[in-house]
Amino acid sequence: MSDDLDRDGLENQAKGAAKQAKGKIQNAVGGLTGDTSEQIKGKAKDIEGKIQRKFGEAESDASDK
Repeated sequence: MSDDLDRDGLENQAKGAAKQAKGKIQNAVGGLTGDTSEQIKGKAKDIEGKIQRKFGEAESDASDK
């Protein structure tokens, strides 16, 4: 069970980090083009990725205990 939790945690960390990177890029592109809608979407994706990454860290920590 703890191996599954650790694997899920690592998967969520990786997916969250990727989502954060995509959000930062989307935000930057929106800033360069002056598209505030894209900036907002990028910021939202960045925050969503950060939450998913932190959730994955918590899962991994829980599997260690």
